[in-house]
Amino acid sequence: MNEIFRRVSVRRFQDRPVGGEKTELLLRAAMAAPSAGNQQPWEFYVVTNRMRLGELAACSPYAGCLKNAPLGIVVCCRKDCPMPEYAQIDCSAAIENLLLEAVSQGLGAVWLGAAPLAERMEAARQVLRLPEHLDAFAFIACGYPAEERPWQDRYDPARVHGIS
Repeated sequence: MNEIFRRVSVRRFQDRPVGGEKTELLLRAAMAAPSAGNQQPWEFYVVTNRMRLGELAACSPYAGCLKNAPLGIVVCCRKDCPMPEYAQIDCSAAIENLLLEAVSQGLGAVWLGAAPLAERMEAARQVLRLPEHLDAFAFIACGYPAEERPWQDRYDPARVHGIS
């Protein structure tokens, strides 16, 4: 539970690469997520090339931090999975696992949306030359944090409703 209560969105990173072992652990955590019918509709594009990260940053007005991140991960949804109506939900679970593993590894990360906005998804498709059966769902900027951000307790008892 410690990672849940320490996770914050980090958009500023040190100029320090994220090693392959840490990247693999992030992806292992993502792929351990539950999915509808165990369909596992995700595919991950790992990007460390500075030019390509800059191109991905241009896919969304909110993804500028990708150009200075040492690691970008584009989470894609398969359209050809057995239950495509659940694919984005499944990919969301994978992203949350990845974000929590980032905290565990001493990294910072932020989830930057592409879906459901067609222009952002298409821009990512062009940058990565995605095959037709994949849709870009989200970008993750990741690296060693260059900022300290306090965690905020978001618990709101007014949003809890008991039914007896």
